[in-house]
Amino acid sequence: MNYNNVKFMAAYGTSKQLPPSRRAEVSFAGRSNVGKSSLLNKLFNRKKLAKVSSKPGKTSTINFFEADSADFVDLPGYGYAQVSKSEKARWAEMIEGYFNQDRDFALVVSLIDIRHPATALDVQMVGFLQTTGLPFIIVQTKADKLSKSQVSRSTAALRKQLELGPEVPVVAVSSEKGTGIDVLKRLIDSYIEP
Repeated sequence: MNYNNVKFMAAYGTSKQLPPSRRAEVSFAGRSNVGKSSLLNKLFNRKKLAKVSSKPGKTSTINFFEADSADFVDLPGYGYAQVSKSEKARWAEMIEGYFNQDRDFALVVSLIDIRHPATALDVQMVGFLQTTGLPFIIVQTKADKLSKSQVSRSTAALRKQLELGPEVPVVAVSSEKGTGIDVLKRLIDSYIEP
């Protein structure tokens, strides 16, 4: 797939607004400050395709991006404390509403900050993916903040915490330095173009 030829399609404020799936979808889910937008920009080799903010919780809609052989879906971040209860409820509805639809889920990329153990919400998300049988991988973001040995230890600890079998890929990436991005692209391609 050509990751350099990706364009923004549309943003939706509720799951009811979502159009039906047209083709394979690669969805990105994670906490609001995990670096989803930065990762998408690095993946697509663009600086401002996905909006990045110094304030977490900027992605408050479901954003669709079109590539040549799949659609990429940027889901709102979960767990951001500085928004109202009604806004949190709306974000939860969007995420749950998206996953409850009959869509062409090719892959869910679950993002977790490599510097910390998975939060209760991360555990809940991965548990949901395991229970529903949706194809998923774990991406540990901000790998540039740790040494190589710390990255290895963090990955091993996360696998243990989430009780992940060897069949679930875990990739450490850095949007800052590009570490792991090529590995991630190959993985995504393997789910879209079997």
